[in-house]
Amino acid sequence: MGGYLLPALASSRPALLPRSPEPIWPGLRHSLGVEDRTASGRGYALTFDDGPHAQGTSATLEILAAAGVRATFFLVGEQLRRNPSLGREIVAAGHEIGLHCDRHRNLLRLAPWQVRADLARALASIEDATGRSPSLYRPPYGVLNATALRVARAHCWRTLLWSQWGRDWEARATPESICTRVTDGAGEGAVLLLHDADDYSAPGSWRRTVTALPRVLDTLAQRGLRPVVP
Repeated sequence: MGGYLLPALASSRPALLPRSPEPIWPGLRHSLGVEDRTASGRGYALTFDDGPHAQGTSATLEILAAAGVRATFFLVGEQLRRNPSLGREIVAAGHEIGLHCDRHRNLLRLAPWQVRADLARALASIEDATGRSPSLYRPPYGVLNATALRVARAHCWRTLLWSQWGRDWEARATPESICTRVTDGAGEGAVLLLHDADDYSAPGSWRRTVTALPRVLDTLAQRGLRPVVP
């Protein structure tokens, strides 16, 4: 789940966009409709990918409720069909939802029709389970291609990546490393990436994320940052 890849629109050869982009890249991302900051440029947006997950999402929701923090959950269609009630719980708790994918695959390995089919099925699953239509989109691994961008534009979805991540999917991650990584450099307008599931990550990784989450919230609160919807 590293830096995102975006094929040059006039070429099939992918170009790697750096995690800490040079000044040219923000303009390019903006022109393509790709964002990594909150819409207001204020506060911080806490986001979770890959769920819902029977244990991980439930535990995450409990911590957020106790802290009075709203987050955004980028949902996976196949996981939502396994846990439809959790999708409803996320919405009922006042959190935002976004579309991640239907099956967690690198878009650069899919034909255009497969990308369109995946996004269509994910959208249908989210709407069926939650009664809500997402306005946010984030592709698996942060990897985009031209087809995904066209679909997002057609649906008027904001394509939102992230400015900080916890690398919490890694087997070597610890609660301490997750907190340090996801808060390092986080300031006004930051979009933070964590995961509330381990279906595409190291087994049990969600447990370390849940352990780190209160520390993350405390660290950001000490900086005077407030949670916002992206």
